[in-house]
Formats: sequence, C-alpha cells, structure tokens
Amino acid sequence: MTTQILWVLLLSFLINLISTLSYSVRIVGIRTRKIAVSVALFNVLVLVSRTANGFQAPLLANIVEKKIGLGHTDPIDQFYWILWITSLATVVGGLLIPSFQRLFSFAVIHFSQHKSISGLLLASVSSRGFNLVRSSTVIPNYQNITRLVSKGPFPWRVFVFNIIAVSVLTVGVLASLYAGYLNPDLRTTSSNLSSVINGLATILLFLFIDPYLSILTDEVAEGRYNEPDFRNQVVIMVIARLLGTLIAQLIFLPASQLIVFIAEHM
Repeated sequence: MTTQILWVLLLSFLINLISTLSYSVRIVGIRTRKIAVSVALFNVLVLVSRTANGFQAPLLANIVEKKIGLGHTDPIDQFYWILWITSLATVVGGLLIPSFQRLFSFAVIHFSQHKSISGLLLASVSSRGFNLVRSSTVIPNYQNITRLVSKGPFPWRVFVFNIIAVSVLTVGVLASLYAGYLNPDLRTTSSNLSSVINGLATILLFLFIDPYLSILTDEVAEGRYNEPDFRNQVVIMVIARLLGTLIAQLIFLPASQLIVFIAEHM
C-alpha cells in the first residue's frame, strides 16, 4: 500500500468521522441552550472536513491517472478499501458521540464566555484540556440501542432517505473517478458527473433529513419533545448512515458503470 493511498484513507476517515459527529451538535445546542453557537462552532470542524475533501479527490484522481498511464492493474481494491474506511469512521464516530457531546459542550460554553477561537484552541491543549478529555471519555450506553425498540414512532421515511443519501454521497466521487479508469477517453466527463450525483443526494438531505432534525430540535428546546427521544433519533440517523456506507459497497461498481454509460451517451 503506497503512501498516497494511506493519505487518502486517513482523509476519508477524517471526513466521515466529522460527518457522523455532526448528528450530536443539535444535542449540545439543546443542553447548553446555545444552538446557534453550537452550529457555528462546529462549522470549524466542517471547514477541516471540506479541506480534507479538497485534498482527497485530487489524490485519488492522480492514482487513477497513474494506473491508466502506466498500465497498472485495476485499482478497484483501493476504492473498496476507502469504502470500508467510511464505514469504520461511521462506527467510531457513533461510539464517540457521548464523549464528543461532553467535550463540545465545554467548547461551546468556553467560546460563549470568551468569544475567542484562539483562546479555545489554547485551552484545548492545556493541562486542563487534557484532563477534560480524560474525564469526558465515556463508553456509550447500550440502552440507547435497546430503547429504540420501545420508543416510537420510528421515522421510516427519513431513515430510508438518509440511507439513500449517504450511500450516493459515499460513492459519488469514487464512482466517477473509477469510471474514468473504465473509460479513460471520457474520464473528464465522468469526473464532472460526480457533482450531479452528489447534488441529487444533497437535495434529499436538505428536503427531508435536515428539516426533520431541525423541527425536532426546536420542539425539544420548546419543551414539546423529550431529549431522550431526540437522542434516539440521533442513534437512528447514525445507524442509517452506517447502513448507507455499507450499501455503498454494493452499488459502487454498478454506479461506476452507469456513469460510464451516461458519459458515452451524452
């Protein structure tokens, strides 16, 4: 495994870890009563994720270009490694949510009091920051899973839409790049089709999933919805995300072939 692939795997892990942790931001906002500050502060991590995403795609494209130019073996195994990493990052992110909630709550309160990102960063690397990390690290409660059976109603439509959106977003760029390997003459067209594919999945997120969680967040803040039930919804979204990354394994090759077909008949 080359250094280039290791960097891609590391960036993929970071991107999907942050995406999974994003589900817990609303819980922190509710607990601290600072929803807007929580979202704004988490956008710093989103910026890190997008920066990592900006490096990941060119690295992958370079790998495909080298495989085409040098006539190396099919790089499909490397793409499946990346897909497995997305699932692993989702699992790790889900397990870290309880700990992250505690740490992020401290960050929100600290930022609200001092109004300084640099001060928050300095506090995070101080001895107090390290002690806070150690004291905030907890093991997820298994009852959060068993409670799903007794609590309802289960949001089947949002659950399914989240699975679809995550699976499409997971394979969007990867499938378009691999399509460029399958048909090198149309690799530029195939690569540009990823924005269309990801755009459709993003529409699902903004039309169904994000509004659903936003409504529940407001209802919890207004006292019309219980926080434990809201945490159940977060667990459901994490499970849906994990299933989406696993389904991405199944649809990766068909999606790549579909992109080649579309590129050939445009």
